[in-house]
Amino acid sequence: MGEDDRWTYEETGPVSRPYTVTGGRTRQRGTRYFDLVDIVVRSGTPADTTPVSPERGRILDLCRVPVSVAEVSAIIGLPLGVVRVLLDDLLCESLIEIMEAAPRGKVTDPALLSKVLQGLRAL
Repeated sequence: MGEDDRWTYEETGPVSRPYTVTGGRTRQRGTRYFDLVDIVVRSGTPADTTPVSPERGRILDLCRVPVSVAEVSAIIGLPLGVVRVLLDDLLCESLIEIMEAAPRGKVTDPALLSKVLQGLRAL
């Protein structure tokens, strides 16, 4: 094994399991489901009164401009489930706001879906 094949802590960076980031939780506390395309933005509530973990701080920094849930996960480099738990915490503390990308629960017009299907078949 050569010098280049060895891993040291400095080369791998900080290592922690996802459950340590979420305080051991694997599910959100609230009933809000975060879709991949939902847009997250920071609210006007100051975060200086709440202890902020590095991950929460990174999310809050990202959310200074509108960003999707998928982008938050990709940029921070945490699994989507972990990001959803962290977003839920921030939402419960009114530190972020969620803008749904598309209304949920509404049935799309069957005639429109039929036209889309016909257009796809024509390709």
